[in-house]
Amino acid sequence: MKIAFHAPLKSPDHPVPSGDRQMARMLIEALCLAGHEIVIASDLRTFSRDASEAAFAALCSEAEREIVRLRELWRREGPPEAWFCYHPYYKAPDLLGPRLSAEFAIPYITAESSYSYRRNTDAWRLAQDEVAAGARQAAVNICFTHRDREGLQEAIPSARYAMLAPFIDVSPFRELRRTKVDECRLVAVAMMRSGDKMDSYRMLARALTLVVDLPWRLTVVGDGPARAEVHEIFAGLPAERLEWRGEVEPQAIPGILADGDLYVWPGCGEAYGLSYLEAEAAGMPVVAQRTAGVPEVVWDEETGLLTPAGDVEAFAAAIRRLLSDEALRVQFGGRARHFVFEERSLPAAAARLGEILSEFGGMGR
Repeated sequence: MKIAFHAPLKSPDHPVPSGDRQMARMLIEALCLAGHEIVIASDLRTFSRDASEAAFAALCSEAEREIVRLRELWRREGPPEAWFCYHPYYKAPDLLGPRLSAEFAIPYITAESSYSYRRNTDAWRLAQDEVAAGARQAAVNICFTHRDREGLQEAIPSARYAMLAPFIDVSPFRELRRTKVDECRLVAVAMMRSGDKMDSYRMLARALTLVVDLPWRLTVVGDGPARAEVHEIFAGLPAERLEWRGEVEPQAIPGILADGDLYVWPGCGEAYGLSYLEAEAAGMPVVAQRTAGVPEVVWDEETGLLTPAGDVEAFAAAIRRLLSDEALRVQFGGRARHFVFEERSLPAAAARLGEILSEFGGMGR
């Protein structure tokens, strides 16, 4: 089937890498693997940090022009057979898909749509009204975590829902070979920016000061506007313990992870965290907080250790436990790799998407 794909937060073609762009691209790959033809419907980005009604009105005007363009295109060349919207939420509502889907009588589908009652202020309330209307209209709302499904279902109980577990492309991790060194290598991969990422960096630095008596070296992959602040946060640790890799090409990540022993990232506010799945695919156990969507991708006492949210001492104790027990690291790492390869791969996601679209959208191959 021909599916129009739209990501209002960040287009798959956006030049700046992020987890959202990565997931959008992987969804397209999975849909193609399931037998569908995918076209990027629009590069229109409705993301806005401005909660004013004037800003929302400007976005609606821009969306109206894009609707006119797509309407003319579809009348001339024929419409797609479905509209698939990835990650509509209060800062990036889908202002195109619901209207065009209704006008051309095609199924409207969302993935990772979310709703938050506490965001019903100013123009963000208007944006959330659009998100809620789209969820009600959708043939199915595909949720990646039970937490997101419960939040959306509480707000819109009459909508239709299905689960798709977070996944990655495991092919870059298939033939990895580890370079063994004496010291234990810790790894963290994350952008350096304010908010949740900075909170995680602060927690990680504080936890590592509590295990500085053990031998380890931390490799940090990532860059961003808060680079100087991140470096300052870690200034209390011995400089020789830290390796700053900065931003690297995506194809370099698997090799870096393969040389690691333990992935350490608190995951403050993490939706689910594709980096956890990548670390596990490389055979690394994970230490993270039991918060937000992290338990959907890391199994406590199976593929890693999860600690209570905000508890620095517990996070440090989990790191200490795995630093001190190589056999347990190897055991968890083996389970982690098997888990991702068997249950969280592109083929697994493609099969599940095929089931969902056949059941809810009548779009079997």
